[in-house]
Amino acid sequence: MAVAFLLYVFAEIAAIWAVGSAVGVFGTLGLLLAGAFIGSWLARREGAKAMRAFTSAARSGRPAEKELTDGMLVGLGGVLILVPGFVSDVLGLLLILPPSRAVARRLWLRRMEKRAVRFANQRRGPVMVVDSEVVSEQPRRDRDQPTVIEGRVIEN
Repeated sequence: MAVAFLLYVFAEIAAIWAVGSAVGVFGTLGLLLAGAFIGSWLARREGAKAMRAFTSAARSGRPAEKELTDGMLVGLGGVLILVPGFVSDVLGLLLILPPSRAVARRLWLRRMEKRAVRFANQRRGPVMVVDSEVVSEQPRRDRDQPTVIEGRVIEN
């Protein structure tokens, strides 16, 4: 982790040095300030969208992991944009913009599914997580047929 942080600091210094060499000190400061203002405005707008989507999902009673994860990623992107530097601004913008945020969301949810299974296996022994949905009991003509619930099994 310390190596990753040192690489990040080195990348930020190199990016600021390169931009400073190209546009000068005042141009670099202007770009950093413009990135912070534009990024914070974009984070606020996308955060409000994510909050509205989460509220509508919660009201309709459907699972809101997509909306909740979007809100978390927008918040993280906003924090990265407010950290001074060009590398953090680019990473923050990637987390705020919807197309790249969808990719980050899929990667994050896949990672969390694997971690949840691994954690459950450590705490209680082997566990199988089934991704499915609850269906209401509907009257059937043929009572001999069992109720079938389709789903997919997520394993470690």
